[in-house]
Amino acid sequence: MNASTSDFLFELGTEELPSGSLCSMVTALEQEIVAGLAGKGLGHGEVRRFATPRRLAVTIKNVALEADDETIEVAGPPLASAKTESGEWTPAALGFAKKQGVSAEDLIEIDDPKGPRLGLRRIQKGAVAASVLPDIISAAVAAIPVAKRMRWGRERHEFLRPVQWLVALLGEEVLPVSLFGLNSDNRSRGHRFHHAEPVVITNPHGYEQALSAAFVIADFDERKAVVEKQVREVAQALGATAVIEDDLLEEVTGLVEWPVALSGSFDPAFLEVPSAAVISSMKEHQKYFHLLDKAGELLPLFITVSNITSHTPTSVVTGNEKVIRPRLSDAAFFFNTDKKTPLIDRETKLETVIFQQKLGSLADKTRRVVALSGWLADTLSADRKVAERGAALSKCDLVSDMVLEFPDLQGIAGGHYARHDGEPEQVAACIEQHYWPKFSGDNLPQSPEATCVALADRLDTLVGIFGIGQVPTGSKDPFALRRASLAVIRMLLSLDVDIDLGELIAESAATYPPDTLEPDASTTLISYILERLRAWYEDQSISVDTLRAVTVTGITRLTEIDRRVQALHQFSSTEAAVALSAANKRVANILSKTEDDFRGPPKEDQLSEPEEKQLFAALNQADLSAQPKISAGDYAGALEVLSVLREPVDLFFENVMVNVEDPEIRANRLRLLGALRDSFIRVGDIALLSSGKGAT
Repeated sequence: MNASTSDFLFELGTEELPSGSLCSMVTALEQEIVAGLAGKGLGHGEVRRFATPRRLAVTIKNVALEADDETIEVAGPPLASAKTESGEWTPAALGFAKKQGVSAEDLIEIDDPKGPRLGLRRIQKGAVAASVLPDIISAAVAAIPVAKRMRWGRERHEFLRPVQWLVALLGEEVLPVSLFGLNSDNRSRGHRFHHAEPVVITNPHGYEQALSAAFVIADFDERKAVVEKQVREVAQALGATAVIEDDLLEEVTGLVEWPVALSGSFDPAFLEVPSAAVISSMKEHQKYFHLLDKAGELLPLFITVSNITSHTPTSVVTGNEKVIRPRLSDAAFFFNTDKKTPLIDRETKLETVIFQQKLGSLADKTRRVVALSGWLADTLSADRKVAERGAALSKCDLVSDMVLEFPDLQGIAGGHYARHDGEPEQVAACIEQHYWPKFSGDNLPQSPEATCVALADRLDTLVGIFGIGQVPTGSKDPFALRRASLAVIRMLLSLDVDIDLGELIAESAATYPPDTLEPDASTTLISYILERLRAWYEDQSISVDTLRAVTVTGITRLTEIDRRVQALHQFSSTEAAVALSAANKRVANILSKTEDDFRGPPKEDQLSEPEEKQLFAALNQADLSAQPKISAGDYAGALEVLSVLREPVDLFFENVMVNVEDPEIRANRLRLLGALRDSFIRVGDIALLSSGKGAT
């Protein structure tokens, strides 16, 4: 390491922090320290952050001990007003010199954008790392996002949890930092139980190794990998597969400093309870990983990750098994109690649950969803009775004890209860799957009937909430309308039936009582859903300009939009697209500025120049060949046919003047350009393609 640099370490030691806050807090700490160094002109090398339940830390390699000196110019009054006619300094010049602590004779002429000025050049010494880092650290700690602060002891210090120690080192030297009534030193702390003695950090380079020797894996990502590896190994030893969801893995990693994975079991009788309820109990309340057999069925086993290497691991396992049993017993009790009341008998309870104040109760919503599901069933050639029955029962489990206790079981519990009540499997599937997809990439409903109910439910919410003017904003979307819109898009694009979005929204709006919804809400909602298509196509590396080229045509059938977008995307990568896109931009510009009437087809007998005659003939032939392809929905084929117009269009613009003085010839040429534009608009407005390359 160069003598002009030293490694840096700052560690904030606390009582156990909430696991969900660790990563965001340490990231903010790192970013603020790095920004503080940059603001002082202090260069550095690799930056690393560390986070455990009891500490947030940042190490930075090769921090410059001193920043470079800087020459700064201070501009004073204009040079022209610096001296009087007799050569004496003016009051403005003397005042400036006094303010700068120099004599007027020390002032020099400096260049300025507004002209020569009287001024001063001075050397500003570069920042000294050891001097400025304490303030940088203090500011960085103050900027850590803390949702809810607490106080401790007799002092008025506030943080998410009580702060217990501070480590601040530049090389081997302790930086003097005072925070929360504590002074920094080089003594950290190891694992609460495995290493009670202080951990002396001799230099930042040895921080991670020193803590590892004290039973602390400080690096969050390393600890996460250790947890995952241990869980998989324990599961493999049991002949099972561990389900490791990333959110649970992150949370467990944030709860331990020295992970030790252990397996436990529960009474197989609890497997009679819906597996989702058992999994929810283990995951949400105990942070256990559940296990599946080779057939993908839930096993009466779990894996817990302890924060200690116990001499009696069986005692740890026994304790965890005792804790989970009451939770599973509650789930079993709710499940068995709920089964005593048929789903349909819960329908009246929905009258007492408000969906939205202006839109009525859940019972009102259910009736609207039933009506729309029936219409959709006819449109999609689905079983109307199944769709309507599934819709009628879809919300009944929301007033069951199981869902009140385990909200994430909505739909799942209803499906189980429907099967217990003797409802057809298709109806049970509608109830369970009408919440699908729950998130990006989730499964779509598996049957036409379930799709009907899922679409109807989303559309009712979208139409209703937009209809009362509660359009989601950047930060507020309490009814998850963005997610609902994306779900509608995914489902409609998965169907073979070409349904018009405007017609769908109108049918949904018709299920509301008169005067409930604002009259222009449907137009706003259509625009909102079409705007969500941007994210859909960005995931496919298709530009927003390509999408806009289609949506400006006013089409609101999503499958039709998709066919055209895919065709234009393919077309935009061709050489012909570059020329034709530019030409269409030029045509659009010419037509937008003219006051002439260019409606109607061009007249062949008014064509005089060879190039306009050639374009007229090529356009007629291309239209003739493209029309059958457009009618058949073969937009890629139509664009391929129209691409032959590239050469005659180029020749036309090179050799033909459009805005000539003769009004009849001018109008006819404008009609020819209008016809050219109309030919492409039938697929999409290619003038909107970015340089014909579909760039995002």
